[in-house]
Amino acid sequence: MSEIDWRKVDLNLLVAFTTLYRTRSVSSAATKSYVSQSAMSHTLQKLRKLFADPLFERRGYRMQPTEKADQLAPVIEQILQQISNDVLQQERFEPASYQGVVRIGLTDYAEQVFAPMIYDQLRLQAPQCRVSFINVNRSNYQQQFEAHKLDVVIGSISPLAKGYSSEHLYTEQHVCLYDPEVLSLSGSMSPQDFAGIEQVLLSPAGEFSSQVDRELASLGLTRHVVATASNFLTLARLIKGRRLICIIPRLMAQQTRALEYAAPPIPVSDFAIAAITLNHKLANEKSRWLRALLQQVVFAAD
Repeated sequence: MSEIDWRKVDLNLLVAFTTLYRTRSVSSAATKSYVSQSAMSHTLQKLRKLFADPLFERRGYRMQPTEKADQLAPVIEQILQQISNDVLQQERFEPASYQGVVRIGLTDYAEQVFAPMIYDQLRLQAPQCRVSFINVNRSNYQQQFEAHKLDVVIGSISPLAKGYSSEHLYTEQHVCLYDPEVLSLSGSMSPQDFAGIEQVLLSPAGEFSSQVDRELASLGLTRHVVATASNFLTLARLIKGRRLICIIPRLMAQQTRALEYAAPPIPVSDFAIAAITLNHKLANEKSRWLRALLQQVVFAAD
């Protein structure tokens, strides 16, 4: 066997040889390898040329291995097994002993609502890990994935760029946030009541209108937006002690103190929160663990 330079051998040929040796049939080997019978026949011709031997000879309905094929079989089996064990086998990910960094990108909403709970759950399951939260948005998440080697991004981002996948976590609803010491919204609020209250708009881009204004316009109503804020904490401080109202995500509203919320009197679209991952990381054990952890966190938050 010493005359063969194994460094120049295509591993796919070795896999095909092993399949042929086990099945003793070109058609069966083709089926197991998910290739056509002609493709497997062509591979067999390459193997015969490589090893300068027929390797398999037809006897009735079976392909019988030659003496050289019998000699090659255990050597090739050992080569493939060593590659599988030493090269392709990944070290199992164990959260309890993981001492690396978990890097998570979060939109403003996701950071405000989920970051503390994610941290607690990470430290519970992987007590030796460190956590890096990176702020992302729809326009920069790809750059942030690359720059910070993110494991996952959490937020409402669509459509996704090629090479990314999303896993649904939660569908968020909207509510009207207000200060009950200043405003009394007991009972159902009519669209006219809603439009008659000065409003603050949660708007990262600083815009003074949204889908809500189009919905009101269809009813012949107009609201008066007196301020915008891109940060939820700023918005909550504005509402406190003032006769203002704001439509915000429900989970955000639940985190406020001394403020209350009510259902909006007009339809406001829900939005989906997802865990976004690079496609090539989907099968990674760390990635699968992290996405399962996020599902637990979001389920507990709802």
